[in-house]
Amino acid sequence: QVQLVESGGGLVQPGGSLRLSCAASGIIFSIYGMGWYRQAPGKERELVASITSGGSTNYADSVKGRFTISRDNAKNTVYLQMNSLTPEGTAVYYCNGASRLLSYWGPGTQVTVSS
Repeated sequence: QVQLVESGGGLVQPGGSLRLSCAASGIIFSIYGMGWYRQAPGKERELVASITSGGSTNYADSVKGRFTISRDNAKNTVYLQMNSLTPEGTAVYYCNGASRLLSYWGPGTQVTVSS
């Protein structure tokens, strides 16, 4: 059974930082491309950052220079370090794992940026 489980969300003040984690099980993690998406209320889900099986990264323009995605294949975990958060970062953050044929989603973790 495949599971992706996000953790690390919560309430943070503007300018603060959070680190999200996504632990995967039931897949050969090292061959999967991993991504973080977010969905704010009333908006479509959008890609925040992705990392290939080889470690190449890609970021949405809105988070470049502030967010960092990384992976630890030994722990089957992908991370999203989020710095200098703004209220526009308030959303449910979802972890995605994708191979050529399959795609899996976690249930999401809420991030709220507010003073």
